[in-house]
Amino acid sequence: MKRMRRLITATGLLSCVALVASVRAVAQGSVPVEFSGLINDYSPSTVSGGPYEMHGQWTLNINERSGTADFSADMTMSGYGKTMANAPDPTQGGAGAHTHHIKLTNATITWNTTGCPTFSPATFGGFQLSDTVSLLTGNGSNAPFESSPPSSVLQVCVSGGEGNDSVPFSNITLTFQSGSPAIKHFGSQPIHGVVRNWNQRWEFLRFINAPSESGK
Repeated sequence: MKRMRRLITATGLLSCVALVASVRAVAQGSVPVEFSGLINDYSPSTVSGGPYEMHGQWTLNINERSGTADFSADMTMSGYGKTMANAPDPTQGGAGAHTHHIKLTNATITWNTTGCPTFSPATFGGFQLSDTVSLLTGNGSNAPFESSPPSSVLQVCVSGGEGNDSVPFSNITLTFQSGSPAIKHFGSQPIHGVVRNWNQRWEFLRFINAPSESGK
């Protein structure tokens, strides 16, 4: 009888251990590949109220099961006062300060950077996503230059270095595509930023998807 009880107890314990291990494995598999970094750039002087300084942070979460990603950026923008000649005055910074929140939701990932902005020195590899923004605010509300619901199309490109002594993910660009209402405020040029962190699950994801090199 005692032997039978011990066997039942041991069997139950092993089942519990197996269940916990399975739950942990499923949970780990559902954790997205996450990238994050900063945005620092200037808008053209041709946009209304420009030029603006642009500073912010961003995150990008990849779901390898669906081949999609969620992107979000939070940023501040501020301009300059004007000189007597109506030129931007760098001594009068902080004019027209405001904030923006930008999001892409379930955007399809393309595993190359064909059609993305180029750099010198060149970057390599990487991926991109392009879709209609799901959110674009100005000081928390739908931005006054944006339609409701939003209709601006944003391209996000991530790339980096190659070879020894390199960083595989270093650069990010945000580019509003032709016809987007947001161009009136941000301009049509790429908005530049830096990749600061990514989790190590990228190595597993890269093995599965084998993204091609763009040669950039």
